Amino acid sequence: MEQKGKIGVTTENIFPIIKKFLYSDHEIFLRELVSNAVDATQKLKTYSSIGEYKGDLGSLSVNVIVDKDKGTLTISDKGIGMTNEEIDKYINQIAFSSANEFLDKYKNDANSIIGHFGLGFYSSFMVSKKVEIITKSYKDGAEAVKWSCDGSPEYTIEKAEKEERGTDIILYIDDENKNFLEKSEIDRLLKKYCRFLPVPIVFGKKTEWKDGKSVETEEDNVINDTNPLWTRKPADLKDEDYKKFYQELYPFSDEPMFWIHLNVDYPFKLTGILYFPQVKSNIDLNKNKIQLYSNQVFVTDSVEGIVPEFLTLMHGVIDSPDIPLNVSRSYLQSDQNVKKISNHITKKVADRLEDIFKNDRAQFEEKWDSLKLFIEYGILTDEKFYDRAQKFCLLKNTDGKAFTFEEYKTLISTNQTDKGGNVIYLYASNKEEQYAYISTAKDKGYDVILFDGQLDVHMAGFLEQKFEKSRFVRVDSDTIDNLIQKEDMKEVKLSDKEKENLSEVFKSQLPSIDKTEFIVDYKALSETSQPLQITQNEFMRRMKEMSAMQAGMSFYGDMPNSYNLVLNVEHPLIKKIVADVEGKEKEEVDAYAKDNSKVRQLIDLALLSNGMLKGEALNNFIKRNMDSVNE
Repeated sequence: MEQKGKIGVTTENIFPIIKKFLYSDHEIFLRELVSNAVDATQKLKTYSSIGEYKGDLGSLSVNVIVDKDKGTLTISDKGIGMTNEEIDKYINQIAFSSANEFLDKYKNDANSIIGHFGLGFYSSFMVSKKVEIITKSYKDGAEAVKWSCDGSPEYTIEKAEKEERGTDIILYIDDENKNFLEKSEIDRLLKKYCRFLPVPIVFGKKTEWKDGKSVETEEDNVINDTNPLWTRKPADLKDEDYKKFYQELYPFSDEPMFWIHLNVDYPFKLTGILYFPQVKSNIDLNKNKIQLYSNQVFVTDSVEGIVPEFLTLMHGVIDSPDIPLNVSRSYLQSDQNVKKISNHITKKVADRLEDIFKNDRAQFEEKWDSLKLFIEYGILTDEKFYDRAQKFCLLKNTDGKAFTFEEYKTLISTNQTDKGGNVIYLYASNKEEQYAYISTAKDKGYDVILFDGQLDVHMAGFLEQKFEKSRFVRVDSDTIDNLIQKEDMKEVKLSDKEKENLSEVFKSQLPSIDKTEFIVDYKALSETSQPLQITQNEFMRRMKEMSAMQAGMSFYGDMPNSYNLVLNVEHPLIKKIVADVEGKEKEEVDAYAKDNSKVRQLIDLALLSNGMLKGEALNNFIKRNMDSVNE
């Protein structure tokens, strides 16, 4: 006997609301319906295991069927099914407090509508003009029933013909969503959302290439792995298993360095596998490769704000029933269970890195260039991680030797402490371009760190704050004696007029370099020190480098590059120039400088050592030197 009624909602019509406010997320309807089918199947297995269901379980797969001719998409399971009363309870009685509260609170948040009100099944109306449920309960003597609704609050329930237990949900796809009748689209969605569900999901038959064309076989096309690697015991797995699973998740990727198999039962349940990928540059390209699951159901791969920022560089899978399935990202970010899981993962990552460092330091150092970006990112963005990472974060010098923070401080403290008691950490950002400065520092017995990574300029500033009485300075930011002042600098004994003339000699012969300015500086160095050096102020250079990576610092990025042209007034060549232009006026000084090949040679050599001699100036330098060879 046919039964009619209205769905129990206080809004006049739930379906236009669903269509309107869930439209942007409409593809999740398939995840919801397949997940419901899996739940029904899992419940039957549980009832069977405790003796509540004594029948033959048979095949427990979930079938997804597209019929393009009929315009239907069917999700079919052989789970517990529903009685007439259960349909009335679980499908018809949806209670909202009021339409206005509902709309105001959830109008911008599709996932929250579904999650908060348990509307998983009703997401089917996002894409359908009519939905039918044909179901038969597992209970003895149960009769099959058919529920039908055309997108209005009215529904009908009537007896149906169905021999086996379980539920078929038949969606009559509406004209706006015909793409969900394409096998390729359904295949994509099933692989995205249902790839690791614990019950076989069958979508059509497998195909094979025969007689020059693709033909269907008799074998079911199961699209999911019901027993993914993270659900298995680590003791039963080999390195090859982890590497193979990584390639399945990220085809054509480089082999991961290490991995962590998460398996926690208390105070929350958490499983998963996190991989350390080889990340040498470009943080943004490597973010958001972690897949978040709830009981093997895909939730999201956009994990920023859900896990600590540096962990977004990791790849792999996190699965926990404590992660809400149908909620928004903003909800996930504030959920206490998610925060606990996030903190636990941070601890496990630090534990794993420390363990590798302690037990196989050689391997750790070998992989440091790939680990460095990840660890530095963690140090810069997570204080708790820094507390642990300072034990295994390394500083690598220009000779390729690696040291912990404590080891390096011990190495340089005696020789690289200035007169004020500050330990000076010298670093280079490019070993080849700054070779001359590195060599000068080494000649003094100093050691130089190689800071050539994407985050190293940020690390320099961060570690200055963490290390007591310490400064990080690039090796070309001043003369070596001024970088580590052991005593008061020798006084420059030049008159203002002598300084003015000396400045004019060199500034008049400097080539024009776009967005670059030079400031002449005078130092009384030793007679054997270089007569002319080009240095760049540490603070300004560091600000410009940081501005290239950090929003809100464009002011520094727009400023011209400022360099110091450091003249060693104790060098014989500089002393001779001072004497040559003594008492001369500006025009005479300019004429002297123009005719003096040694002035141009000194400037060009200094520019060359900084990689700044280019274009016409470089060509003239080469020609001048070739002419001198031919003389």
